[in-house]
Amino acid sequence: MTDCLFCKIVAKEIPAEIVLETDRALAFRDINPQAPTHVLVIPKEHHPDAAALAEADDGLADDLLKAAHAVAVQEGVAEAGYRVVLNTGPAAGQTVFHVHAHVVGGRDLGWPPG
Repeated sequence: MTDCLFCKIVAKEIPAEIVLETDRALAFRDINPQAPTHVLVIPKEHHPDAAALAEADDGLADDLLKAAHAVAVQEGVAEAGYRVVLNTGPAAGQTVFHVHAHVVGGRDLGWPPG
């Protein structure tokens, strides 16, 4: 998609602080972090939300989750704990309609969120 912010990051048309890249996923720091560690993990292939990603049924959701865990390990938050959040739809707070997982950690995370 030519007007998708995250597709432009994948294409390296827009800079981002990339922390991990695999064949199918890209992880970069959130520009408005909500915790000491706040990294977005996206599939390189465009899917608008988690529901569309689940329907793709090609192992991409698995790759995204594996990349999220690899980010948590690399960032040093895996042992203490971290959260992986996928907002789906405007009512859930999704503002960029290219599916993305937020990997959040580095501090205590309360429950329930928001």
